[in-house]
Amino acid sequence: MADEVKGRVEWFKDYQFIGRIESDSCSVILGEGGIRPMKLLLLSVAGCTAYDVVMILQKMREPIEGLEVEISGERREEHPRIYKKVHIHYKIYGDVSEEKAKRAIELSQDKYCSASAHIKLSGAELTYSFEIIKS
Repeated sequence: MADEVKGRVEWFKDYQFIGRIESDSCSVILGEGGIRPMKLLLLSVAGCTAYDVVMILQKMREPIEGLEVEISGERREEHPRIYKKVHIHYKIYGDVSEEKAKRAIELSQDKYCSASAHIKLSGAELTYSFEIIKS
C-alpha cells in the first residue's frame, strides 16, 4: 500500500490560513502575511532536489561543504495559472567533481525528486544549471 499523507488547512483570519501535515510538528502560514501556495510549490521542488543532491554526493563520497538551490518559475496568464517554465540553479560548495555533481543532479531530476516530477507532469518545461564553488 502506498504511503498516505494527511494534512489540514484552517482559515485563521482574513485571507490567512494555517497548514499542517498530520505527522509533522511544523506549520506554515498560507496566503496574506505568509507564503502563497504556488510559491510554496516552488520551494518544495527546490527542497526535494536539494535533499537528493546532498545525499547522492555524500554517497559518492564527494567533499560537499554546502549547497544552495535557486529556483524561478514562470506561470501561465490564463487559469489555472500553473507553471509553464521552471529553472533550477544549483550552487555546490566544496571540491566536488563536476562530472559527479552533474550525475547527482541528473539522478535527482530524472529518478528521485517527486516534486520535480509533478512539475514536469503538468507540462512545464523544467531546466537546470549548476556551478561548483571550490573552497
